[in-house]
Amino acid sequence: MNEMKATMLNTSEYETMTWFIHMLKDRIDFSYLADSVSSVLQPPLLLSVFFLLIYYVYSSIFLLCYISTFYFYIWKKKYTRDGDILWNKPRQRLAKCLDFYGKIWYGYEIIGMEHLPEGPGMIVYYHGAITVDYILFIASLYLKTGRLVRSVIHYGLFLVPGIKLNFDVVGCIKGKKAECVQMLKKGYLLGISPGGLREANFSDEYYNMVWSAGTGFAQVALETQVPIIPMFTQNLREAYRTVGKTRLLRWLYEHFRLLVLPIYGGFPVKLRTYIGEPIPYDPDITAKELAEKTKIAIENLRDKYQKRPGNILRALLERFDKKDKDA
Repeated sequence: MNEMKATMLNTSEYETMTWFIHMLKDRIDFSYLADSVSSVLQPPLLLSVFFLLIYYVYSSIFLLCYISTFYFYIWKKKYTRDGDILWNKPRQRLAKCLDFYGKIWYGYEIIGMEHLPEGPGMIVYYHGAITVDYILFIASLYLKTGRLVRSVIHYGLFLVPGIKLNFDVVGCIKGKKAECVQMLKKGYLLGISPGGLREANFSDEYYNMVWSAGTGFAQVALETQVPIIPMFTQNLREAYRTVGKTRLLRWLYEHFRLLVLPIYGGFPVKLRTYIGEPIPYDPDITAKELAEKTKIAIENLRDKYQKRPGNILRALLERFDKKDKDA
């Protein structure tokens, strides 16, 4: 009797185990597993593709930053001796590539280079959706004069992993007041856009200057007693434009600061950078007055050289316009 019960229990346990194995086999079937993984990963994948499409310009820029950073790391590894890193040659090579790209794709020109001081000075410029003009400007200046411009960029860019070396080599800084003062006292040209990301996001083809009420750059210029050099690039908003300028997104930017709107463009329009006459140091002017004076100087360059509203087709046709635009 006991043997029969034991046999029945063993049979029941065997059937239960068999059922469990078949159930588990069905559950871990590769087709079922593939479907499960696909259903889990599909939404993030679609979301990633969506963001890559609307932010393809930023993706391309960061890819180029990583490529140049990789090149700088190789150079650092190969040519570092006694802690002395020779960056002149890799800077020149990068500048030549950018200069070639600017001439071929945009017919890039700089007018008014003679207005740059031999000593320190602060270059204040209008911020397009992408500062391709400023990048081409500092590359061209480095090739022609060997001067490395120190550039204030958005602090959020320093949060991107893996590209800090690129920023260090090309002279980018976060823009803290003490750091800016130090660069100017060392004799560098310092490039800054008071409009920054706000202007990049929310200006448009009318080239309205979108500055905050801050006067930090003017305070630095007064403290270091350096001139301010206004700069504006014709057709910059026709090369790249932002989309999605709504009140909600403007509110989000003002509260969180890291918002970047989608960009479209990359059009091979004619780009001309105009450098205005320097605004000399004046001990009797306030920072607020100096900031306003600088803004007016950039607006004067804009009004003189930029047709508003900007037009992409017209800007493309200007590639074939051989008239002297410095008149």
